[in-house]
Amino acid sequence: TQQYVKNYYLSQEQTATRKIKELVISLKVDQRNSKEDILAGYLNTSYFGRVAYGIQAAARAYYDKDVDDLTVEEGAYLAALVQAPSQYDWAVASPTAKRLVKRRWNYVLDNMVDMRWLDPGQRKGMRFPAPVAPEPAPGLGGQAGYLVDAARNELIASGMSEQELAAGGWTITLNVDPDKQRALEETMRQGLDGAAKGKQARADAAATQGGAVSVDPENGRILALYGGRDYTRHYLSNATRGDYQVGAVFEPVTTATAMDAKMRNERAAGGLPEVKRTAGALGMDTDGGGFDTKESVGLGLMGSSPLRMAGVYASFGHQGKRVTPSIVKSARRGDETAGPPKAVGDQAIHPTTARLITQNLVDDAAATTARATKRPTAGKGGVSDDKRAAWFVGYTPDLVTAIALFGEDAEKRKQIPLRNAGVQRVADLWSEYTEKALRGVPATWFDRGPGPGTLPVPDQMVPERSAGSEVP
Repeated sequence: TQQYVKNYYLSQEQTATRKIKELVISLKVDQRNSKEDILAGYLNTSYFGRVAYGIQAAARAYYDKDVDDLTVEEGAYLAALVQAPSQYDWAVASPTAKRLVKRRWNYVLDNMVDMRWLDPGQRKGMRFPAPVAPEPAPGLGGQAGYLVDAARNELIASGMSEQELAAGGWTITLNVDPDKQRALEETMRQGLDGAAKGKQARADAAATQGGAVSVDPENGRILALYGGRDYTRHYLSNATRGDYQVGAVFEPVTTATAMDAKMRNERAAGGLPEVKRTAGALGMDTDGGGFDTKESVGLGLMGSSPLRMAGVYASFGHQGKRVTPSIVKSARRGDETAGPPKAVGDQAIHPTTARLITQNLVDDAAATTARATKRPTAGKGGVSDDKRAAWFVGYTPDLVTAIALFGEDAEKRKQIPLRNAGVQRVADLWSEYTEKALRGVPATWFDRGPGPGTLPVPDQMVPERSAGSEVP
């Protein structure tokens, strides 16, 4: 009843006055209306995502049919969806979110059986009904839709309700740097399709998706984002999807865990809880698989997105403080303001550990990008164990960029092994973009000093520096 009252009678503002009004009106509505009427009112005013208000609009948006034509399975999905529309939209949901919405879908159906609204035998044969792909709104072609989605998801994650945001009227300013955005788009476009000459090359290119995020490590601002060739043709953003394995680019997280234990004069238990804790502290989603065994951790079998990996490596470049990439600079509607939480957070790993990781990654980058860039570079590349993703995440003192190529069957929208795309190809894209993005910016070296209050660097932990990696 209170949700219905909030949707129909009141604004979405979070104030004590509004809550009191909500309680008073709810009591009156309960007295005057049946529960069936209240439920109908709730379903007809709720926001379901995909700019769909009400159950009829949701039926059209997710299953391209009228609400009267929905199956029980489809209705149960919409019932599950209303709790968190952006998170549970099957087209963009992370692996974790897909598990959560499936669990909630099963919960809905099982309760229908308990209430004797559904036959147990019929329930047993039901299968999850994946919704149709959404139709992007006009004006969101190219990268625009990916940027809008990233901003919307960030504001919702920071506490703004989906209904309040969808109601419109907001002026939202992004952190995106136009020059860097153009440079990233140009680099990715040329890297994916520019060299595709001949039938087989074009087929290989069509089966390859690209995603990239570029972040200022000092403040976490997302300066450029590439979500795919065109939002209207590939709704799911390759910059924020987390369903592909990260492979070797996870290795520095494992190393940081061991280094942090050594800083505390402790012996790392080798396993798994400490690595998972470090990954979470650095901003990775640790609810999915990949943290189950030493082998899965060693191979980087966990899924993540370019956006999250850019944040992890930005944390290495920011003295070990957790950096959460942020695309929203400000959001205003009249006198109302909203925005994301502070991008630079608590100490995720020891500052000395962060600097040692950077020194290690300078040597890793030297094998690929250092010969192509004219400035100090730290980074790591790798191909996932299933050969479906190739990554390079690299950073200079001024810029962190994560680039990934994903193998995908365009028609079936399923993961496939990459064709003719490896670490060097991704590293070359990184180098090309970084040179464009930092043109005119003087080259500087990474901060190697211990800083006030930090532990000295143990001699046995300082890695060998590769020849030619120092800048005068």
